[in-house]
Amino acid sequence: MKQAADGEGWALSDESISVSAAFEGTEAIAEARAYARSFLQDLQALHGVPVSGRAMGNVQLVVSELVTNAQKYAPGPYLLTLEADEGAVGVTVWDSEPRLPVIQGFDPVRVGQHGLEIVVALCRGFEVHREPVGKRIRAAVDLAGGPIADVADRAL
Repeated sequence: MKQAADGEGWALSDESISVSAAFEGTEAIAEARAYARSFLQDLQALHGVPVSGRAMGNVQLVVSELVTNAQKYAPGPYLLTLEADEGAVGVTVWDSEPRLPVIQGFDPVRVGQHGLEIVVALCRGFEVHREPVGKRIRAAVDLAGGPIADVADRAL
């Protein structure tokens, strides 16, 4: 089953559930985060896929960081795809900037440039691919909470 409306695409198959949308402008980060929240709520309400509270926050944070980087470093619109499959949500952001991002090493005194460091810490997978035009960054976030959940829960 496939549906499309106003530049947004929904796709359902036996294997995955995905949505895609284009974002641009100063409100894009908040809109992308709300889009991710809506996707996760639909996963629960319409498809019966369990999404932990931690996963809900982690996916929105990953979306926020990746879209912020796209807005900061790439001209033009960026595309966001969210795909639920195999107990995780894949967050993919395409932008038109061909330069690949550099993940800075851990430095607690550095101000700024911690976005990808945060994304990598929250995700079970992280990939960057150069495309014929621009690049595509994909991060996979566990729906059950992710690798940070175990460490954080033990600290409580």
